[in-house]
Amino acid sequence: MKTQKLFRIIIPSFPEVNIYSRAARFTTALGPIMVATAANLTTNWQVEVIDENNYRGHRFLGLPDHSFLQKERPASAVGFYCGLTSTIERVWELAKFYRNQGAFTVAGGWHAFNFPKEQLEHDIHVVVHGEGEGAIGKILDVFSGREVSLFEIPGISFLDKKHPVIAKGRLEFPNLDNLPFPDFGLLKYAKVKIYPIGRIRGCSKLCEFCSVRGKARWQSPEYLFNLVSLLNSARGAKKFFLVDDRMEEDFEGTFRFFEMVREKFNNSLKINVQTRLETAKKPEFLELMKEAGVSSVFIGYESPETEDLKAMKKGYSSSKMVEWTKILRKYFWVHGMFIFGYPKKGGNKSPKNGKERAKIFSRFIRKAGLDSVQVLHPIPLPGTELRARLEEEGRIFPLSVVPWKKYDGNTACFIPDDMTVREFQELPIRIMRGFYGFSSFFRLCLRTVLFPFDYFLRGWSVWHSAWKRDFVRYFGHRLVVAWQKKQKEERFVEKLEDYLKK
Repeated sequence: MKTQKLFRIIIPSFPEVNIYSRAARFTTALGPIMVATAANLTTNWQVEVIDENNYRGHRFLGLPDHSFLQKERPASAVGFYCGLTSTIERVWELAKFYRNQGAFTVAGGWHAFNFPKEQLEHDIHVVVHGEGEGAIGKILDVFSGREVSLFEIPGISFLDKKHPVIAKGRLEFPNLDNLPFPDFGLLKYAKVKIYPIGRIRGCSKLCEFCSVRGKARWQSPEYLFNLVSLLNSARGAKKFFLVDDRMEEDFEGTFRFFEMVREKFNNSLKINVQTRLETAKKPEFLELMKEAGVSSVFIGYESPETEDLKAMKKGYSSSKMVEWTKILRKYFWVHGMFIFGYPKKGGNKSPKNGKERAKIFSRFIRKAGLDSVQVLHPIPLPGTELRARLEEEGRIFPLSVVPWKKYDGNTACFIPDDMTVREFQELPIRIMRGFYGFSSFFRLCLRTVLFPFDYFLRGWSVWHSAWKRDFVRYFGHRLVVAWQKKQKEERFVEKLEDYLKK
């Protein structure tokens, strides 16, 4: 009997600890699982997924040991998830290793889509543009020696006689309802507690800083409900994260999905969602989400400054942001995501300096009463209008100074227009340190000691919400302090300042 070849998909590790590092140890990325499932069902290959951020196998120097994996089960073809620009250098490192092992290498995801030639120059044989579920089987057929040519597969880039063949356009699966349910059993050496689910792809808002492009498309609400039901019955899944770029793109379908979840599960699940702030204007929908088990909402506030929001093309001003936040907090834990120091358009400078802008952010966060926050730098990601604008203005630091691994939001990637580069680098962390204070440790201890009395007077829900908030703030404080210490040890700001002096 002929042994099946192994196709391994790898989700590369984050280059540095970030606010999602802990959660990543108990979840995974949905896209690679979907591609792996399609390959498993449409080819004669064995398929597995290795998520380096959620890996419990043999390690070497703190990272998953791919030499060990190859000795245990050698992969003949390897796919790489390139959805995060900050992980692309890890992809290159692994692609070189696997290519030296004689493996065929494939890459997909937004970074690879926007910079295909770069990947072909770093030991990648084929780059898939867009949704890979329909293409992966044909690509593996080529490697298997079947009568298929790479030229016959639309939507891919590859090298032909040392010259890159760059695809145009973007692959889209014809009918998303025909996709198989993701098979999380293909994820090896991992532990999943929070299951990523989704049915909507694309976004119509076209924010300047975002690389997600393409007309929004979606599956039926029944598809997603049936997936949740299957994961609950087959894997005992209770916690989910709805990863849709914007679940409001098909509001009627989203509403129907939560109705079905409420009717069957009666608030026994825990669901986290990403949504826009304006959702607060729909109280009936908020009540439905809460009854269906939604416990946390992740809101891309970006900035409390209207001039920033206009530059970003967010589609609303800051006038109602506090009011909307307070409405949401009546129903959910609210995690606020911010971008500090957004560059103005047309060479205009903000009338406020960096410290004044930081005070505006801190004041808004305090006034809105957010439960948790992240404040990041603007990231000029490949394929975004923001990167194109900053490149035209000559403001992006070269990769020799700020490499791709620094494109995680914790690093200044371009020259600011209304503050020094030191302020630009340090102020976002200062804002977070003001939120995640050490005093939360003492409140946490006090709440723990007073639990019997507080439970009797106010009940479990009130006590636990306050305890959880202090718990998150204390460990957030530890994370922020670690970031500051690492930046100081690396002397990163000094490197940026030295570059600007040249």
